[in-house]
Amino acid sequence: MNVLALTILISVCLAAIFVVCFIAELKKPRTRGIEQDSLMPLDDPSLPKPPDQP
Repeated sequence: MNVLALTILISVCLAAIFVVCFIAELKKPRTRGIEQDSLMPLDDPSLPKPPDQP
């Protein structure tokens, strides 16, 4: 029975951490889309950067 209570407590804590991080990520101002951020490791540094679109 103690294991079940501990499991529920840890699950609730992890869910709360996820919700707080999700809300913090939503409130950050974005200049680029999430898709562009995820592709940043694949950028070739030798190519010229395109101008940012408004």
